[in-house]
Amino acid sequence: MQKPYAESCDQNGPPLLAVLRRLLLGPLDLLEIGSGTGQHAVMFAQAFPGLNWFTSDRAEMHAGIQLWLDEVELDNLHRPIALDVLHDPWPAREFDAVFTANTAHIMSSAAVEAMFCGVAGVLRPGGLFLQYGPFMYDGKHTSESNLAFDGWLKSQDPRRGVRDVRWLEQLGAPLGLELADDIAMPANNRTLVWRRPTP
Repeated sequence: MQKPYAESCDQNGPPLLAVLRRLLLGPLDLLEIGSGTGQHAVMFAQAFPGLNWFTSDRAEMHAGIQLWLDEVELDNLHRPIALDVLHDPWPAREFDAVFTANTAHIMSSAAVEAMFCGVAGVLRPGGLFLQYGPFMYDGKHTSESNLAFDGWLKSQDPRRGVRDVRWLEQLGAPLGLELADDIAMPANNRTLVWRRPTP
């Protein structure tokens, strides 16, 4: 089996790394939801040796992720956890941060809701949920390319689509997840920074 590869990870990795350097301070335990190919995990675990990066994805993705992990053999990079947000149990532990990239628009709305509920359950007070991807606001897209991408996603599966930040705020509020920052990224993407307040 060859290592899976996504060109988008090489493209968005450096700007994401710049954001993470500002937000992930000190030794932390981080859960990545939807590790995909495993490229982000390797890139960011190498950049943050004090950060324990826990990969996760659906079981069928694990072999490809593990190929990336085996190549670098980092002590702070952990083998993938089976996590289908709709069906699998979430880890029975807490994390200082949760990261996910390009997942909400390929999930169903029910899966997005389940992801937010799961994150709220594993995130320590004061922790951050970092969500990267394309988003819309008040029913409006931020670019023509995102509008076209949304149409393409829905043509593939009507349950998919670029998510509205206002809807995500409605999901997060009763779960104790507050939108603390909304960072512009290249190619009409954003990094949403959700925080679970301390009591």
